[in-house]
Amino acid sequence: MKVAIRASADADVTRIAPFYIDSVRTGTASWEYEPPSVEEFARRRAEILAKGFPYLVAEFDGRVVGYAHASSYRARIGYRFTVEDSVYVDAAMTGRGIGKALLNALIDECAARDYRQMIAVIGDSAHAASIRLHAACGFERVALFRNIGFKFGRWLDSVQMQRALGHGAATAPPSADGNERR
Repeated sequence: MKVAIRASADADVTRIAPFYIDSVRTGTASWEYEPPSVEEFARRRAEILAKGFPYLVAEFDGRVVGYAHASSYRARIGYRFTVEDSVYVDAAMTGRGIGKALLNALIDECAARDYRQMIAVIGDSAHAASIRLHAACGFERVALFRNIGFKFGRWLDSVQMQRALGHGAATAPPSADGNERR
């Protein structure tokens, strides 16, 4: 199976929004209760792109079957070299390597942009497929937060996984200003 990964385009929004909307309605990857409208999804995507983060889509047989993007891990400036990833695949296409292709491409794109760490915040410790995907792409589990979310009438854990990008913490990023306060 040959999956093509490319930068997302505005025209992709109506194709990729349903993957997230379905996940909100039926799953625990996102802890939103009400799915966003397609217009709200488009606004969120535009905000991520405006901040300079990569936003990718996967195509198979000319059909968009998944997407991935990076975003700020935290808002404060000290976190600026760390990103959080999001990966969503059409439920009918899971288990075919699409998520792995998307995540590996996202890792490469973020490393090329001088980000040094990527964090996966996985909603629900029972989300074994996402944990396996991240482990297969070089992430290590670094935290388990028990019972911090509530959805579908039950408490949910959150797993955090981490992966170094590029030189990781071995060197300062070229774009660091050197004026960090101690």
